[in-house]
Amino acid sequence: MTSKHCHILGAPVQTGASQPGCLMGPAAFRTAGLPEVLKGLGWQVTDMGDFAAKSVNVSDHPNAAVHNLAETVGWTQTLSDAAFKAAEASDFPIFLGGDHSLSAGTVSGVSRHAKKQGRPLFVLWLDAHPDLHTPGSTASGNLHGTPVAYFTGRPGFEAFPKLEAPVDPNNICMMGIRSVDPAEAKNIEKLGITVHDMRAIDERGIAAPLREFLEKVVAENGLLHVSFDVDFLDPSIAPAVGTTVPGGCTFREAHLIMEMLHDSGLVSSLDLVELNPFLDERGRTARLLTDLTASLFGRRVLDRKTGSY
Repeated sequence: MTSKHCHILGAPVQTGASQPGCLMGPAAFRTAGLPEVLKGLGWQVTDMGDFAAKSVNVSDHPNAAVHNLAETVGWTQTLSDAAFKAAEASDFPIFLGGDHSLSAGTVSGVSRHAKKQGRPLFVLWLDAHPDLHTPGSTASGNLHGTPVAYFTGRPGFEAFPKLEAPVDPNNICMMGIRSVDPAEAKNIEKLGITVHDMRAIDERGIAAPLREFLEKVVAENGLLHVSFDVDFLDPSIAPAVGTTVPGGCTFREAHLIMEMLHDSGLVSSLDLVELNPFLDERGRTARLLTDLTASLFGRRVLDRKTGSY
C-alpha cells in the first residue's frame, strides 16, 4: 500500500442484531489498541469518534417480523454520508461495528466515492452468512441479514435511502459462507454472486479463489472494500459474536487472507463488524481482529509477536 492516512469511524449499531452488545464493539477495538497498532505501522490515523443514527420516520413494514426499521434506515443514511466523506478525505477508512446492518451504509457510501472516481467498487464479503435477505423475506426480522441485498439494489428497500451507486453483484466475492437461508440461496443463484463456502475452501484452500478475485479487481481497475464479520472465523478462536456458526475460518487462513490483501495493494476501505464484547473471553476476539487488521496493513509474520487466543 502506498496510502498512509486512515480514518477510523465508530458505528455502535445493534438495532439490526438479535442480541445486545454490539454497540460496545468500537470501544473494544480502541481498548485493544487498534489505532496505536496502525500508527506503529507508519499510518497517520484520525479517529473520527462514534457516530449516531439520524432520526427518521418510516411506516411499519408489512412484514411484522421486522425489528427496528426506522433506526436501521437512520443508521444507513448516517453511515452512507459518513463513509463517502471519509473515503474522500482519507486513503483508507475503517468502520468499527456494530452489527452487520451498518454495511448497508458503509458500502453504499464508498460505492458513491468509487463512482465519482470513475471506478467500479468490488466487495470481499468475509462472513458465515450472505446477508441477502430483504425486509420482506427475513423470517427473523433482524436487519443485519439484509445489507448485501440493499447495496446491490434489490427491490423491497423503499424505506431506505435511494442508492446512488448500486454495487454490481458480479463484483462481489463471498468467502466462508456456511449458513444460508432458502431465499438467500435463490438470490445468490439469480444474481450470480461468487461464493466460496467452507466446503470449497476445504477443497481448494483459501489462496487460489482469493487470488482469482483479486486478479479481477486489477483487470477492471476497481476499488476494493472488505467487510469482515467476526462469525467468518471459527467460534473456537473468536467467541464474541451472537451468530456463532461452527466450522469457520482458522487463525492461519484468516491471516493469509489479510496478508494477501496487503500484498495486492487493492483494499481501500474496511468494515469490522459483529464484535460483541459482552460475549468475549477477556478481550481475545477484539485482540485477534486487531491483529488481523495489522496483517492487512502490512505487519508480517516475522514482525508479529506471539500471542495467545
